[in-house]
Amino acid sequence: MVDHAVSESTTTGHRLGGSLKLVDAIAQSVGVIGPVFSIAFLVPLLVGLNASGSGAGAAAPLSVVIAAVGVLGLGWIVSEYTKRIHSAGSLYDYVTDGLGKRIGAAAGFLYYAGILALGAGILVMTGGTIHDTLRAEFGVTPLPEAGWDLLLLIGLAVVLYLGVALSTRAQLVLALVSFAVVLVFFIVVIAKAGAADDVGKAFTPTSSPQGFGGVLFGVLYGVLLFTGFETSANLGEETAHPKRDIPRAVLISVVTVAAFYVIGSYSQVAGYHFDLAALGQNAGAPLFGLAGPVSDGGFGSVAVRRLLELVVVLDMLAVLIGCAVSASRGMFALARDRRLPAALGKVSRRGTPLAAAAVVVAFHAVVLVLTAAWTGLLAQPEMPHYVAMFSWGSTFGGFSLAVIYLLMSAGALRGLRDHRRRWAVYLAGTVGIVVTGAAIFGAVYKVSAPIIYAPYAAAVVFALGLVAAFRHAAARA
Repeated sequence: MVDHAVSESTTTGHRLGGSLKLVDAIAQSVGVIGPVFSIAFLVPLLVGLNASGSGAGAAAPLSVVIAAVGVLGLGWIVSEYTKRIHSAGSLYDYVTDGLGKRIGAAAGFLYYAGILALGAGILVMTGGTIHDTLRAEFGVTPLPEAGWDLLLLIGLAVVLYLGVALSTRAQLVLALVSFAVVLVFFIVVIAKAGAADDVGKAFTPTSSPQGFGGVLFGVLYGVLLFTGFETSANLGEETAHPKRDIPRAVLISVVTVAAFYVIGSYSQVAGYHFDLAALGQNAGAPLFGLAGPVSDGGFGSVAVRRLLELVVVLDMLAVLIGCAVSASRGMFALARDRRLPAALGKVSRRGTPLAAAAVVVAFHAVVLVLTAAWTGLLAQPEMPHYVAMFSWGSTFGGFSLAVIYLLMSAGALRGLRDHRRRWAVYLAGTVGIVVTGAAIFGAVYKVSAPIIYAPYAAAVVFALGLVAAFRHAAARA
């Protein structure tokens, strides 16, 4: 096996410092995935409450299982690459290894632009959610939406400045608390719903209004539930034992989150008694409908609903931190490879990419100002502006990452061709190409404006990245 441990991005400039452990790497991946936030809001897309009207229906858990198998294929590719390449660039370096420096560079621009957009979207979404939840639940508005956004941004800047160890530990606490609370609630719902005899419905294609085709359409959205699973690889340089811990972190994150998603999706369709109309009445956030008082058809109480609203916000904070950490490491790697201004490749005394982190914070600040001052930007009917901004940013980010997963899967057929289990490379690469191709299709199929502009913008970023990569190559020739 050829050892690619020293990639282009680690041969010049500075390296990041740190001695992170396995638990830190897991926290980074799970933090960016945001399993609690995702399962709270994205189940309606799985069942078919989306622009196309197609989905898995009551068989949503089956779609999650199929999507998880596909993501495991992607996870295996990432885990094998992390044994060879452990740098801050992660997927950028993996695509470069398989498809060459030019496509790899363009992939780097798109990947970290996607992470930036996703992070900025989650910032305004979190601030708006806190503001509206306090107003709805307690009738108080201690700060305007922009005030909460600014407070979150200041907190994010402090966390990034103090270093990645604090970042990952903060993600770990936030994600673990929210994960545990919601998992317990899901188990309570399943027990109270008395749905033990109906388990088969959730894993039978006939439970979907469109049959197996609907289940496969649910897989398109199921794959997007796992977006960000690979981001622990961005911490390769800062992990004490990257060849051992990063591969484990990637696979453990996928398996753990997959189990959570299966339980979560099942509890929601079972909690609504496999009635898609009832679930549709709570399409904004089915989880909170289930957490409401029994008198309202829920399985909890006002206090339980408020608790779950709190832990969802905590998980959103973990996503915010994870995206910022990943984006700052990516810009650092691109700068170190002379793809971005050299100043972004500088390392602070703490061993962190301080300049790149400052750019991340500045970008988030710009989005914060645009959200507050330009309420018509990317606006959607009957939707708070912060939700519209998040929808666009998350679509851009999810689409961008799906494209990179596709390029990585295709490149692995060449980059990992010397693997001792070549058949596994071909299998994982093929599975990765299929599931990411499906996810890309789901991101554009019957999607209306202004959300459809997000994939178009991603295509433009990738094209500009290619142009810059070819000009860079020509300048060095």
